[in-house]
Amino acid sequence: MIKKNAQTTAAPQRRQFLTAAGLATAGAVAAASTFPAPALAQERREWKMVTSWPKGLPGLGTGAQRVADKITALSGGRITVQLFAGGELVPPLEVFDAVANNTAELGHDAAYYHIKKSPAAAFFTAVPMGLVADEINAWVYWGGGQELWDELYDGFGLKGFPAGNTGCQMGGWYRKEIGGVDDLKGLKFRMPGLGGEALQKLGATVVLLPGSEIFQNLQSGAIDGTEWVGPYNDLSLGFFQVAPYYYWPGFHEPGSMLECIVNKSEYAKLPDDLKQLVAIVCQSENDYMLAEFNGRSAPALKKLVGEHGVKLRQFPRSVLEAFGKASGEVMEELVSDGDAMTKTIAEAFFKFRSEIMAWTRISDQGYTNARLLPYNYPKG
Repeated sequence: MIKKNAQTTAAPQRRQFLTAAGLATAGAVAAASTFPAPALAQERREWKMVTSWPKGLPGLGTGAQRVADKITALSGGRITVQLFAGGELVPPLEVFDAVANNTAELGHDAAYYHIKKSPAAAFFTAVPMGLVADEINAWVYWGGGQELWDELYDGFGLKGFPAGNTGCQMGGWYRKEIGGVDDLKGLKFRMPGLGGEALQKLGATVVLLPGSEIFQNLQSGAIDGTEWVGPYNDLSLGFFQVAPYYYWPGFHEPGSMLECIVNKSEYAKLPDDLKQLVAIVCQSENDYMLAEFNGRSAPALKKLVGEHGVKLRQFPRSVLEAFGKASGEVMEELVSDGDAMTKTIAEAFFKFRSEIMAWTRISDQGYTNARLLPYNYPKG
């Protein structure tokens, strides 16, 4: 009797449950037919990233690849980014236009390649006698630089993010020694940006070439010298084979910030979480690449000098003073001859430079000078 009663009682309960489940299923089907598909299914995007860098170039090329890979991975595939090295989809120095016209949604290069679009673009990579890496980060993140950058690029349909930094660069590779300013006259030298304009004031002929074309031009004698980045990159490109003199410091690029540019209309279509993801990935690479260049340049320099016989030279004081004077003239011309946006950005940059130099002098510079004093410290 107990079992029979239990079964008798359970049967109606099962029927009620199945009836309710059927109604719920029917309701779910009806809801699915009247509401759009889940948002995640609609948000999957396939983006292209074009770069100025030779394929797989250590630091620059691999840094751009990290940005592409991290956006793909951290978005869970909601944005899949395919990277194209310089020349694969567009020429190395046409990244700006390719992203502006939406041939590619993303680009990775250096803003100073585009000073013909606006001279102010140089301030978002490096200007001669400008800011070191920590200082330019401070300007962009905390000194109003990002807001000015946004305003500048808005007119081109772009959004720019800091996405790497090479740190202080070397002064470049020369076929002959530079004993004074006169040795620069008539020199055919590869140097981009406003540093190139300063060098021209000292009598050099400046040539702009993408990284993939420098070695062959140096080897053929089409150019007499070149700057690129520093020991880590320069070792891999083999400049020491045809230009034995390696000069420091790089007056033209004291802390070269690289950019990830995004087509503004495509960026605007992203939901807020993906907008933040792109920004955070770029900021992560900005920090990571700087650490990479600083970490890899010391052993690369040791190898260049010790194994390849590179002749390391410091620019004479007279040359550095000439670089400084010419750089000041270029900066003054930006303000006097530039358009309104260029003047606004230049003046904001100069103000920040003056303020932060006062702090750097007693912080980093003060310490590194003290570290050079003779005292006992384990060499490791």
